[in-house]
Amino acid sequence: MSNSNPFHNPFMLGFDELEDIFLSISKGAESFPPYNIEQTGARTLRITLAVAGYGEEDLEVVLEENRLVVRGRQTPDENRHFLYRGIAGRTFLKSFVLAQGLRITGASLENGLLNIDLERPESIKNIQKITIQTKGKEKKLLKGKIS
Repeated sequence: MSNSNPFHNPFMLGFDELEDIFLSISKGAESFPPYNIEQTGARTLRITLAVAGYGEEDLEVVLEENRLVVRGRQTPDENRHFLYRGIAGRTFLKSFVLAQGLRITGASLENGLLNIDLERPESIKNIQKITIQTKGKEKKLLKGKIS
């Protein structure tokens, strides 16, 4: 039995970019820092990352195309000498692929939690009727009086 790729299906035309997104997600699945994603309203979401020990100056939140990227880097304090260090203070990069139209409305740092708020726009239905033309036949306009 062969390993089939669902994106190589004739019904999935034009989804090459989506395939690339899935591949990049599967390669970069790091578990640090832990995070939650919650629905806070009918059209709003919140991503919360546990970043205890990181200050505002240690964190960067960037939107790159449709990818939300959160970077963290703590500057080592040379005056501190640990006997035991169990609290992670490492550099991290966490990225989230956002659906088209999803926008970031704000970010806040409180009690060691980085909150990133997002809003989903109201969907607009796009319905378009396509005219079917037949090859070799021309549309004839009738001229004259109708009695």
